Amino acid sequence: MLNLVEQGAPGAKPPLLIVHGLFGSARNWGAIQRRLASDRRVIAVDMRNHGESFRAPGQSYEDMAGDLAEVIGRLGGPMDVMGHSMGGKAAMVLALTRPDLVNRLVVADIAPVAYGHSQAHLTRIMRRLPLDGLASRGEADRRLAAEIDDPGLRAFLLQSLDLKSDPPRWRLNLDVLERDMELITGWPGTPGRFEGPALFLTGAESDYVRPEHREPIRAQFPKARFARLAGAGHWLHADKPREFEAVLRSFLA
Repeated sequence: MLNLVEQGAPGAKPPLLIVHGLFGSARNWGAIQRRLASDRRVIAVDMRNHGESFRAPGQSYEDMAGDLAEVIGRLGGPMDVMGHSMGGKAAMVLALTRPDLVNRLVVADIAPVAYGHSQAHLTRIMRRLPLDGLASRGEADRRLAAEIDDPGLRAFLLQSLDLKSDPPRWRLNLDVLERDMELITGWPGTPGRFEGPALFLTGAESDYVRPEHREPIRAQFPKARFARLAGAGHWLHADKPREFEAVLRSFLA
């Protein structure tokens, strides 16, 4: 069972399910979730092998979509679903396999295609990080800086470091995520079409969704609309949170 963070109250608008990306968690979406919960129920999940959710032997998109279907079914019916990156692919597989559970679909900065890059090096860097004697996030950041120059990436990864644990631990199943990285960066080739409204929202400075991806997107999501956030990269909700929220509100309305 996935760990859930719920905010807001049931109302006239359908509930919204937020699905994070690789190495993320529900807590990454806290500020946006709180604001969106002003007029609807908003549920953010920790995906399998992330955050406080269960540790599983695999990280396939079929399994991740099944986890999301279980959450929606348990909470009472169809929802609007927004997924970022890995979470966006899981949300697409959910919409293609269980369209009865999805009202509107928002896919943030990812396409239904296989990517050639790998993030396995980050799992190895996190595993190598000395955790003994860590007492502050600042010290963890200094240690991580020896291998990662980007302060934004370090800050993102360190949100999954539990310093209150004795000893400190990563809230990630690094072994499974590294082993299944080709599944995560790939695409399972799920057949079908989702006939409901879909928004593919990308960062203008990201190259994850290219012009040549629009054809496979429209083939399976015929009502797809496309929007770009100026000044935002792959982590567009962190780069431009207010703008991201505004586009999301407009589409979901």
